[in-house]
Amino acid sequence: MSHEGLNRRAFLSALGYGVTRACLLGKRATWAQAAAVATPATSKPTRRVDHFEAFPDGSVACGVCPHACVLHDGEVGRCRARINRGGVHYALGYGNPCIVQVDPIEKLPINHFRPGARMLTISCGGCNLGCLYCQNWQQAQERPDQLKTFELSPREAVAAARKHKLDIIGFTYTEPIAFLEYARDIAVQAKETGIKIVVGTSAFVHPEPLLELARYADAFAITLKGFDDGFYQEVCGARLDPVLTAIKTLHERTRCWLEIINLVVPTYNDRMEDVSALARWVHAELGKDVPLHFARFVPLYKLTDLPRTAVPTLESACAVAREAGLRHVYTSNIAPHRDTNTYCDGCKTVVVERLGFKILSNNLRHGRCPICRRPIPGVWA
Repeated sequence: MSHEGLNRRAFLSALGYGVTRACLLGKRATWAQAAAVATPATSKPTRRVDHFEAFPDGSVACGVCPHACVLHDGEVGRCRARINRGGVHYALGYGNPCIVQVDPIEKLPINHFRPGARMLTISCGGCNLGCLYCQNWQQAQERPDQLKTFELSPREAVAAARKHKLDIIGFTYTEPIAFLEYARDIAVQAKETGIKIVVGTSAFVHPEPLLELARYADAFAITLKGFDDGFYQEVCGARLDPVLTAIKTLHERTRCWLEIINLVVPTYNDRMEDVSALARWVHAELGKDVPLHFARFVPLYKLTDLPRTAVPTLESACAVAREAGLRHVYTSNIAPHRDTNTYCDGCKTVVVERLGFKILSNNLRHGRCPICRRPIPGVWA
């Protein structure tokens, strides 16, 4: 069976899973209408969290992210995805994804890693942020064991990708940090077979757990939601500094390809002064060749009273980022638009032309501009 146009019912059927009913997770979440076998909410988790501390009174302190949740028996962390059971910290969604589908890699978004490639996308419920504008709130803001899911072990996930001739597995839609143990175990299995791993994350995580995942990953698309700690606390329920530390850790201590995404939310983080500060930080800490995407906000979840981001605002953000010295700046969630294309920084030739998530043309020659032969930073083969 070709993976082109493969829907989730056909996908699961091909894997041999019995389809009992459609999983409709919210009115807007048409992409999440996965055919799935329901997992009872009473099922007991079996995978221990790798990073936690147990105390004599039976409580545990989670060591995955900076929230550092201290949980008593039966309590669930802020990510909704880890629970204290009898003084042991367990991952709730392990092996039970709520989303499994085939996507273009551009959907992360990521533009300089294997453009046009298809990936097997896997997501579990939960998130350690609580963004008021959460784009996938039906899954991200729920406990994994309260969603319709199906069983898929790490080994089965890799086998599924190989079966459909997909050499990339991606973690996105929800927050991979919330299902870090599952993502890492899949990545370990994938590395043994040559399958690449890409991660779409908000990077609110301690460096050590992040590096353990990055050891087996190939690319990260990181959402830097703003450049103001007040914004992070008010809108996202998190803090800015740990995110910046995580991004710098990946840049300095791994060989993973990085791209940065900033969702521009009207009246919240759309001041050009803040955009300039963010772009200058990317340039200073990560370099001029790290791609920066400015994504269009769509009113969802708790910010439905806001308009979509105006296209001129995104264009202004791109101009500001270029003035800061960044070479590869993009818009996302709008099409058609010239700033979705990849250009040669030398002669300005369009080397990859896009329409939304679709590649219209890829003119790169061994990672170089076909006209002036200038190398374009990225992973192209």
